[in-house]
Amino acid sequence: MMDIYINIKGSIQKIILMNNTEIKDLVNIFLKKNKLKKGLLDLEVKKVWFELMDNGIANYTLDVNLRNKTLYIKLSSPALKQELSYGKEKLMDLINKKFDEEIVQKIVLS
Repeated sequence: MMDIYINIKGSIQKIILMNNTEIKDLVNIFLKKNKLKKGLLDLEVKKVWFELMDNGIANYTLDVNLRNKTLYIKLSSPALKQELSYGKEKLMDLINKKFDEEIVQKIVLS
């Protein structure tokens, strides 16, 4: 972190320059302190689900929720639910690769 002082209209102002890693760390601290990290992660997982699934699957997806490393996916098609049940491991791998960490350990289809 580096401090720079500038003179604006006779007033000395302190500007703190930060690199991206420091800003990321500050955001993570803010999210943890305000207990927002789980909700934000849930939203990000929903976004990734709809990005990974083409319109055919996305159109039959009613809801996607992440709780305690379990991804709950609610589908409107029993046939699609059966088909996706055979590929749960692959779905978990695809989602976890998007986040570069293991956020999903189990998938529950309903």
